[in-house]
Amino acid sequence: MKRGEMAENQIGFDFSGSVFSGASETSADASFSDAGRSGAPLADRMRPERLEEMVGQEHLIGPGRLLRRAIEADRLTSSIFWGPPGTGKTTLAEIIARMTSSRFVRLNAVTCGVQEARDVIREAKEARMRYGKGTILLLDECHRWSKAQSDSMLPSIEKGEIRLIGSTTENPMVSMTPAIVSRCRVFEFHALTEKQVIGAMERALRDARRGFGEMQVAVDPSAMQHMARLAGGDVRSALGALELAVLTTPAGADGVIHVTMEVAEESIQKPMLRCDESLYYDMLSAFCKSMRGSDSDAALAWFARLSYAGVDPRLIVRRIIAHASEDVGMANPRAMMLASAAAVALDHVGMPEARLPIAQAIIAVCESPKSNAVASAVDAAFRDAEKGNYAQVPVHLRDTHYQGSARLGMGEGYLYPHDFPGHYVPQEYMPPDLKGRRYYLPTEMGEEQGIREAQAERKRADARGRNGGTRT
Repeated sequence: MKRGEMAENQIGFDFSGSVFSGASETSADASFSDAGRSGAPLADRMRPERLEEMVGQEHLIGPGRLLRRAIEADRLTSSIFWGPPGTGKTTLAEIIARMTSSRFVRLNAVTCGVQEARDVIREAKEARMRYGKGTILLLDECHRWSKAQSDSMLPSIEKGEIRLIGSTTENPMVSMTPAIVSRCRVFEFHALTEKQVIGAMERALRDARRGFGEMQVAVDPSAMQHMARLAGGDVRSALGALELAVLTTPAGADGVIHVTMEVAEESIQKPMLRCDESLYYDMLSAFCKSMRGSDSDAALAWFARLSYAGVDPRLIVRRIIAHASEDVGMANPRAMMLASAAAVALDHVGMPEARLPIAQAIIAVCESPKSNAVASAVDAAFRDAEKGNYAQVPVHLRDTHYQGSARLGMGEGYLYPHDFPGHYVPQEYMPPDLKGRRYYLPTEMGEEQGIREAQAERKRADARGRNGGTRT
C-alpha cells in the first residue's frame, strides 16, 4: 500500500484534513478558545459551537422546535436540561451563552454553596439595575443542590433577575425540590443513536483545527461501530475512546495510524450501567411488569441489567416473592415455593451462583397461569379493617384454652368440621359486621379452577341446610 492510500474497508484521512469521501470541516469561528482548548481532551475540543453543529436532539432543537425558537429569539425562560451523560446538555448551554445578550454565569452544584448563590443573585441585581442586562445561570449537576440553595434562588427566578439553566442526569421530578422544578421548563435529552455517535467521531477525524484532520488515520468500520456501540449513546465516551486509540497506536511503515477492532476493544472500557435512583425504580418497574406480563425473556433481561448495575439481589428476590403471590397466587402455588427457594439459595450460596435459582424463580412466575385474586382479596380485607367500628367476636369462635372458659360460655355452639362428612360443616365465621362479605374470588386460571369448584360445592352444602356436630 502506497503512502496516502487506504484499503476500501477503512475510513481514511490525509495530512491536509480532507476526507476521501468528502470535504474538510472547520468551525465558523476558528479563533474561539483555540489557545485554551488546544491541550484539552478531544471531546472538549470537538464541542459544537453553533446550533447547526449539534448532534442529535432534533426533537428539541430541530427547525421550528420550541427550544430552538426560544434560543434564537433570546427568550429562553428558566429550564432544566435532563438526560444521559454525553448528550449535549452542557454544550447546548454554552451555545446559548454565545448567542444571548445576557450575562452568563456557570456554577457546579457539587462545589458551590449558599454564599456563592447569593453572590450570583447580588451581581445579577446590579447588572440589571446598572446596565439593564439579565443573567443566565448554568448550574451543572443541579440535582445536587440542597433545599437551602434552591430556596435562596427562588425569589430571583420568580422576578426574572436570573434565568436558570440546570443540567442533570437524574430525573428532576424525583431528585430536585418541587419549588424549583415548578418554575422551570424541563427538556429531556435522549441518548444519541449509534449512527449519530459515528457521525461525531468521523467529524473529529476530519476536523483539522480541533480534531485529527492533520494526521493520517485509518479506522476500520467495525472498530468505529464497536466504539460507538459500547459508548451507549454517550458521544463524549466515544470520542475519548477514539482519542486514546489514535494517540496510542503507532503509525505503520506508510505513515498511517491504523485503528483496528483489536485496538478499539482496548480503547473503550466495558460499558457501565449508570443507575441513579430514578433509573433504578424505572428498571425495577419494568422487571415487575415483565413478570406480570408473562414475558420470561424481558424479565431475565431486566434482572441482568439490575444485577449489572449493582442492585442488591435481595431486593430483586423480594420482588419475585411478592409477585409470586400478587400475580400468580393460588393459580400455581409452586411459584411461591420456587421464589422462596431462590431467597434461601441466595442466602446460602450467594452470587453469582444464586443467579441460577433466581432465574428459575423468575421463569416460574412468568410462565405460570396468572391470577390476582389473592392480592385483591387481602387488599379488600385490609380496606374493611381500616374502617373500624368492629363488632365483637362471635361467642362460638372465641378462645376456649383457659380454665373457666366453659362457665363463661366461650366457644358454645362451635361445630368441629372434622366431625362431619367431607370434613366440612356450614358455619358462620365472618365478623358480624361483615356478614355476607366475600374477599377471595378464585378465577378459572390454573389450580384456582379447582378451588372455585370446591367453593361452589360448599355453597351447595350450605343450601342443603346445616347439620349438627360435636361442640368443643
